Amino acid sequence: MLGEETVIVANEIKRLEKEKVICGYRALIDWDKVEDDLIEAIVEVRTIPRGEEGYRELADQVRKFPEVKSLYFISGGFDFILQLQGRNIKEISKFISVNLASIPDVSGTRTHFLLDKYKEWGIDLSQDTTDHRIQVSP
Repeated sequence: MLGEETVIVANEIKRLEKEKVICGYRALIDWDKVEDDLIEAIVEVRTIPRGEEGYRELADQVRKFPEVKSLYFISGGFDFILQLQGRNIKEISKFISVNLASIPDVSGTRTHFLLDKYKEWGIDLSQDTTDHRIQVSP
């Protein structure tokens, strides 16, 4: 697709991985098609302002929990957004009340449970399986 030799592209990818520009690879899974039902929630977290170092310390604490799949520092009425994954609503609720609420700098949370996904990482999750790539032949 780039018009470059395969070996050149492979070497560039290796260099980018080594320099941590490419940080990893992940499969996008349509959980509706998998027997293993998990529930996801987006949690907005408000904190007691303690400056940049305080935000970094809180992020270091929160990111270590396996339930936390994504963690973002944001602008607006809340300071962080977390994406959590658990087996059920009770498990996520317990995580918030036991783990998040026990952190002294957390002053409030707001939880949104994901009901359905239509698009993720720029990929449409609808049933359309048509391959829209341009066909290239040697």
